[in-house]
Amino acid sequence: LARGIQHTAVRRAHRKYEPDFHDKYGNLVLLGGATVFTVVWGYVFTQAGIEWGLSPVGRITPKEWRE
Repeated sequence: LARGIQHTAVRRAHRKYEPDFHDKYGNLVLLGGATVFTVVWGYVFTQAGIEWGLSPVGRITPKEWRE
């Protein structure tokens, strides 16, 4: 058993390295995702009409009471 494992390890060590999907496209996928993230949130922050301000003072006014 030990000889078989050792033989397999030696074979794998001498095999030529072949790049997988992440080696080929990993950085490209990461950059594409970061670009989409930035564009979408940039649109949301600038165009969606959200009023940024955490204090409600002066914006909340009581309605007239109806009987």
